[in-house]
Amino acid sequence: MRKLKLNRQDFIDWIYIVFGTFLTGFGISVFMNPARLAPGGVSGLGTIIYHVIEDKTGKTMELGLIILFLSIPIYLLGLAVFGKEYGIRTLMGTLLLSFSTFIFDSIFPNGIIDYSKESSLWLCTLFTGLTNGIGIGLVMRTGSNTGGTDIIAQILARYTPLGMGNALLFVDGTVILSSIFIFGIENALYSAVVSIIISLIIDRVIVPFGTNYAKTVYIISPHIDTIGEYILKNMNRSGTIIPSRGLFSGENKEMLMTVIPKKDLTKLTRCVKDADPNAFLVIQDTYHVLGEGYQPLDVIADSKDVSQS
Repeated sequence: MRKLKLNRQDFIDWIYIVFGTFLTGFGISVFMNPARLAPGGVSGLGTIIYHVIEDKTGKTMELGLIILFLSIPIYLLGLAVFGKEYGIRTLMGTLLLSFSTFIFDSIFPNGIIDYSKESSLWLCTLFTGLTNGIGIGLVMRTGSNTGGTDIIAQILARYTPLGMGNALLFVDGTVILSSIFIFGIENALYSAVVSIIISLIIDRVIVPFGTNYAKTVYIISPHIDTIGEYILKNMNRSGTIIPSRGLFSGENKEMLMTVIPKKDLTKLTRCVKDADPNAFLVIQDTYHVLGEGYQPLDVIADSKDVSQS
């Protein structure tokens, strides 16, 4: 079997992970936390806890440490549920986010803008969305993530009728709603805007040609077996091999069809490129995926109007 050469790409991936986590940590430290914004995620939950401790005791605890204390148990839970899928990259993304937040808190203890001005909340909303969206997007582009509530959402998606998108919305929405009791409804609404900006930017950073959760990929290549084995073993996904025939050449070929989460698209295209640089790919947005590993069939089958679901 032909081996996949990923050494050079691994180096580029680590650059993305380090830069992405530090950019995210910068946004959390100088925009999100000082403005009391909690747009979901472990960082949002950590921000709530940080200010509760400060308001109740008059003392502060490092936000980076709070994020770390929240993230490690969640990472271990993901490791127990998904196994090797949560490997060294996700662990490093988790640790680097906590470390970078700690570093920028130390460098900018008083922030970088005047947070008392009325316009500062809008500025923090905008730049939290930009920095976190680009940063998290770069990390996810490597097939990794920064841990935290993404893992909880994936567990919910596996064991409940919720799809991944709805699971993320539920988890982040819970954090945003919780912030109402600590920061007030106005800041919670700003946090919701931040969450929307982050989501939109992540879609553009990871995949510049689509914005939906799942992708259907059709692959035509003489090396379908190599690619298929990678999908099965390294991505924990499956697919279907479809007999096909070239319209111009008349040659009989095999086409592999697979449905994958958006975050895994970069990983798959790299695999295909390494296995066969001349492979032919068609990538489509997929709005509903029903069946094992995704939403149960009855989620849509029992609805009144499938066309509007």
